[in-house]
Amino acid sequence: MVPSQAAGSAAHPDGLEDRLRRFATIWSRAIFPSSATPLTRPAFEKQLLSLARELNEALHARHFDTGPAQRVGAALVAAHCTDPEALGRTLGVIDSYLVLYCGTEELPAEEIRARCARSQHSLAAGFAQALRERTLCEQEAIARSALAARSDAEEALHATEVRFRAVFEGAAIGIGIADLEGQVLEVNDTLTQMFGGLEHHVRSRNVSEWVHPEDVPQVWRMYGELVRGEREHFRVEKPFYRNDGTVLWTNLTVSLLRDAEGRPQYQLALMEDTTERRLLNLRLRYEATHDALTGLPNRTLFFERLEKTLAAGDGARFGLCYLDLDGFKAINDSLGHSAGDRLLVEVADRLQSCATAPGEMVARLGGDEFVALTSGPDTERDVADLASRILGTLSTPIRLDGREFTVRGSIGIVEGPAAGRGPAEVLRSADITMYRAKAAGGNRYELADPEADKRAITRHGLTTALPAALERGEFFIEYQPLVHLDDGTVHGAEALVRWSHPQHGVLGPDRFIPLAEHTGLIVPLGRWVLEQSVRQARCWQEQLPPGALGGPLRINVNLSPTQLQHPGLVADTVEVLERVGLPPGALCLEVTESALIGADDDLLKPLRQLSEMGVDIALDDFGTGYSNLANLRRLPVNVLKLDRSFTQGMQQHPADPVDLKIVEGIVSLAHSLELAVTVEGVETGAQAEQLRRLGCDTAQGWYYARPGPPEQLHTLSLADAV
Repeated sequence: MVPSQAAGSAAHPDGLEDRLRRFATIWSRAIFPSSATPLTRPAFEKQLLSLARELNEALHARHFDTGPAQRVGAALVAAHCTDPEALGRTLGVIDSYLVLYCGTEELPAEEIRARCARSQHSLAAGFAQALRERTLCEQEAIARSALAARSDAEEALHATEVRFRAVFEGAAIGIGIADLEGQVLEVNDTLTQMFGGLEHHVRSRNVSEWVHPEDVPQVWRMYGELVRGEREHFRVEKPFYRNDGTVLWTNLTVSLLRDAEGRPQYQLALMEDTTERRLLNLRLRYEATHDALTGLPNRTLFFERLEKTLAAGDGARFGLCYLDLDGFKAINDSLGHSAGDRLLVEVADRLQSCATAPGEMVARLGGDEFVALTSGPDTERDVADLASRILGTLSTPIRLDGREFTVRGSIGIVEGPAAGRGPAEVLRSADITMYRAKAAGGNRYELADPEADKRAITRHGLTTALPAALERGEFFIEYQPLVHLDDGTVHGAEALVRWSHPQHGVLGPDRFIPLAEHTGLIVPLGRWVLEQSVRQARCWQEQLPPGALGGPLRINVNLSPTQLQHPGLVADTVEVLERVGLPPGALCLEVTESALIGADDDLLKPLRQLSEMGVDIALDDFGTGYSNLANLRRLPVNVLKLDRSFTQGMQQHPADPVDLKIVEGIVSLAHSLELAVTVEGVETGAQAEQLRRLGCDTAQGWYYARPGPPEQLHTLSLADAV
């Protein structure tokens, strides 16, 4: 079969390339699985096709040469086909298929077979030679690499030793090495200098000798764990004693060094000298916790001490004095802040001399406010004695710039058990109590009163809630009728503002008007009351029949002293009246007598302008301000509102004759000045009748109606009209 196939192949020379491709495919299938080539199967087969062409050319050469077959064997090695199985399969493929796919009729079959056999021998020889040379090269490369590695390791070890020595000697931190027994073996120059410069005093010592009283408890516990191999390192802040007895503060890091088998061998200590930094921190801490002017502890340190005192546990007691100098602002304003500072320094020295007992301290909170704290079993007596000593030492005059000043102070005292109290709560109570002492005349001390504190806190809460309450519309107005005494008809009404507080319920003006005065909110609140009242008066006029009651209902609106001094009073009033459409004669502004005592022309000018426009001005609470009756002639008022204190005696029967004479005189004087008289607080019919006989014009009180919604007045007015 082989000759005939060879003859058939020779008959179609143009199909040689296809036959070589089939040969290469068979060859790759045989050896690719056992090769270590990084090529893919198609790429590997392409490489074998090139080798098949060489074998084919050598097989048909005129002069046969085994060199190409030998090169093909070497090429197989170069292609990573180094497995002996790859060689055996290659020889088998050549023996079975080379002549079949590459035979020719030009040479006898025996010659072709002989050349094929010699090619196999040469390929095997080339393969073996190439494999041997490759093995030798690899061994030589390994040997060179080993030599190079050993040389590099020796050089690296030398470089490491040099670098370590350079780091060890030139480090800016102290470095020491000791064995596991704690004996110091080696130290660098920096560590020697840190301990005073005598190396033998450091090398000859054991680590256990460096105990310091300020060591934190866990330092030596962690050290024991390290030398036993239970931890690898630890870091602490640790003090040491130098040879001269001074203290060296360090940031200490101790690490465990192990041998090649992992057994603990040495301990390495790194020390950073932090002595100067610690002194600086202590200085900064002092400056942060002490007042720069007086040297006393400041608010920060005082709070720390107070918090510690209050946390002392059950049974512990404390006493606190909160001092504020009386009239210090006047000294600052008259002599200047420099003199004020010198006075504060003198006061601080005197206070410091008062608090010398154990558990006592004095601090400056700021400005002219100081606190003194005491603790112990009998603080109730001790804190009172401390406050008395403070007031006593302040009573001695202080000399400044050739003048003597007697310093007075107001002290609020809080004393009691420490348990359950917080620093902020205690200081707030002391502050509130101090202001009670100041309100009582100063130069005294007061004891804290929980009920008074509660009232003060409530006032403060109301004060802070006022602005938002106005924005949220929590205010409303009630109206109390003003009645003609001669016929009992409704003359008008007084507008009385109320606050519907979310927590405290409905509050009367006595609860929040003083607070609004203090905060300045009285101006926008008063403007709101004026506008709402004028609108309501206009509404009443529209609801009553034409010509009823002989004239329009009047609305009385209270005017505070702050509003009286506000530059926009006249303009705001005119703007509201014109915008709403209410005649000026239907509005009466009530001003308390006390607000006009000693009033100059500038203060009275707005009232005169309003009076000239037709707005009535009423002098409210007349008789309580101790004013000169002659002043009535120069005040732009139309109505006197007689205070209820003059008419309370008329509620009894018979009436007090003295009260009758006083009221009769006031009414007579008012009428002679062409002033109408209104009486407040009418509660009985007999009282109303008596006032009518005395000539009073109008009255208001519970006898007629309590303050209520606007519908109440409209009902009363409509009944009178009918």
